Amino acid sequence: MSGNKNWGRRPWTVEFRATPRALPAAMDFAVVGGGFTGLAAAAWLKRLAPEKSVALFEAGQFGAGSSGYTGGVALAESAAGELEGLGDVLGGYQKILQELEVEGEVSLPGAYELGRAAPLENSPIRWRDSGELCAVKEVPGGTINPGKMVSGLARAAERTGAMLFEEGGVEEARFAREVELRTKSGVVQAGKVLFATNAFALEMTGLNERAGAAFTLAVATQSLTDDQLQKIGLAERKPFYTVDLPYLWGRLLAENQVVFGSGLVFLQDWRELGTLDIERGEAAGLFTQLERRVHGLHPALKDVEITHRWGGPICMTWEWKPVFERHPASENAIVLGAYSGHGVAQSVYLGCWAAEAILGRRALPDWK
Repeated sequence: MSGNKNWGRRPWTVEFRATPRALPAAMDFAVVGGGFTGLAAAAWLKRLAPEKSVALFEAGQFGAGSSGYTGGVALAESAAGELEGLGDVLGGYQKILQELEVEGEVSLPGAYELGRAAPLENSPIRWRDSGELCAVKEVPGGTINPGKMVSGLARAAERTGAMLFEEGGVEEARFAREVELRTKSGVVQAGKVLFATNAFALEMTGLNERAGAAFTLAVATQSLTDDQLQKIGLAERKPFYTVDLPYLWGRLLAENQVVFGSGLVFLQDWRELGTLDIERGEAAGLFTQLERRVHGLHPALKDVEITHRWGGPICMTWEWKPVFERHPASENAIVLGAYSGHGVAQSVYLGCWAAEAILGRRALPDWK
């Protein structure tokens, strides 16, 4: 299934479309946003409270936002490091996927932090990139297939009985005893709402003064031989990210293609995501720089072909902490998002936590 053509071509696809259905006038719980967070929350709500009605509203098609365009590197910590009470993200993530019967090509062999000083004695990675770039630490982490993960979570949500609405973006929310949502297809009333729109609709979620939207870039190489992977230090198939600047992250795909990512296009307004084109302006220049870096990292990468170029939105708070709290206008609404690029596993893990909070079974964290 195609995504946003202006954001480039991803090396995976989302194979799911929601079953068309009539819009209900009211539901017990509404979820706004159909990425990892929203889909996991909707499925978890119906799993824990099958007697309750749950509707999820996605502005486009599933996979057309952050979750479908992520690089797919799963990490345990937030972008701000450890958070009080966060718990075992990767362990919880795996348990949730098992419970929901989601197969997302999850592999968690660990991840390398890369730096330009104090390398590990046996660092497999030694690249030329503003000095010698080497592994300096190994941390918990791994990779997923974003296309299969979005598809699997959507199927799980629909299978449990959640009502899924694609092309059903919420344009306005009005807060009273119940929450009124004005969607593209009509007006609905919800007892409680989870806003999981991440980099979009920042005014509606109350994040416009605390967070901003940005656009990050990635490329994928042609499939490499086992000998090439050994030479560049990726034979262990562990993802990597730098802990100093200039920033670089990456991972292997199942077909031995290597994904490299770097660069941010900062936006004045999240609505610019709708018109951003990777073949123009600042994004195009950043892709040129990234490809030049990739070819210069190691002699084995000098002539590799770049087969995919794409980018996707991320949402960042000024403190780099995710937002997980009550909506400022209503106790009946929760806002969850702004993972600052660390949302692959946390989004699902926290989405299920949000479902439990909506049901009154778990307290929200205090990360303000």
